[in-house]
Amino acid sequence: MIFRSLEEDYWHLCESVQVWDVSCQRQVEITGPDTQKLVQLMTPRDLSQAELGQCFYAPLCDETGGMINDPILIKHSNNHWWLSIADSDVMLWAKGLATGFGLDALVTEPDIWPLAVQGPKAEELLSRVFGKEISRILFFRSRTFNYQGTKMLVARSGWSKQGGFEIYVNDAELGGQLWDELFAKGEDLNVGPGCPNLIERIESGLLSFGGDMGYDTTPFECGLDQYVSLDADIESLSLEELRTRKSKTKLIGIVIDRKVNLIDKRVFIGSNVVGKITSDTWSPRYSAFLAFARCELKHLEDAQNLHVKTTSGEVSAWITDLPFDFETLGLTGIEEGRSI
Repeated sequence: MIFRSLEEDYWHLCESVQVWDVSCQRQVEITGPDTQKLVQLMTPRDLSQAELGQCFYAPLCDETGGMINDPILIKHSNNHWWLSIADSDVMLWAKGLATGFGLDALVTEPDIWPLAVQGPKAEELLSRVFGKEISRILFFRSRTFNYQGTKMLVARSGWSKQGGFEIYVNDAELGGQLWDELFAKGEDLNVGPGCPNLIERIESGLLSFGGDMGYDTTPFECGLDQYVSLDADIESLSLEELRTRKSKTKLIGIVIDRKVNLIDKRVFIGSNVVGKITSDTWSPRYSAFLAFARCELKHLEDAQNLHVKTTSGEVSAWITDLPFDFETLGLTGIEEGRSI
């Protein structure tokens, strides 16, 4: 979705504050005595030290090590977790695991409609609505706040790297009031409607499930190694397979120092097709074409660059690890025309 233009929305997100209606981001709620066991079974990330109110980015993986989803997990209590899911179904899989393993855990979809407030002025805006206590929420932590007599969970999180919060609205009518109040109290902050922005997402190295990763990729093939607890003594459906399964592909970054129009998404080393681009954009901040590409690992060992096919012919591209390290790449950013 674009509100002004892709670039205008990008600069607005990076400089001001946006309110995102992300109510399509559904929650999977798990309750009951075996909740902790079921949630741990679904992810190779060790959750044994999770604290109340803590949020976790965690890959969910099946018995082959393939990814099912990459949600944010929120711990309400040992017997109560939320899974704030991405673009695939999780509830039926969770129900199947609970039944198959004979677990005493109830899997449901609560009436929750997330509202994200993102951008460098997000904290100031939310402090005008929920009070100064909002500043005490640490990154990837959540707290409950009273809004018009109703308790709402607010987490310092969101699908951008510009700072911000996610409000888990649990009353549809109050959600409309909250939306109006955010815009009324944020007028001087240049608040505006928004949504996840392609340019900002790629610059920040944020991956999209179903595009950059999916059922046929493991966390290691997506650069999510730090979220797999290989040495942990936990009961996880995928962990044993992930300890032995060898990666076949790798998600890499691609940089081209000028605008290009791709003919297709294939990437080449010499005459060999070695992978495909999964996400791409033009970065107005760094004046570069940026992309994620999934490539066969065997072709990347000695490669320094590759090429893509564009309307202007074959164009060479740099290969880099993700997330992008723009300083190492020698790319100087600008801020609305000013060097930074």
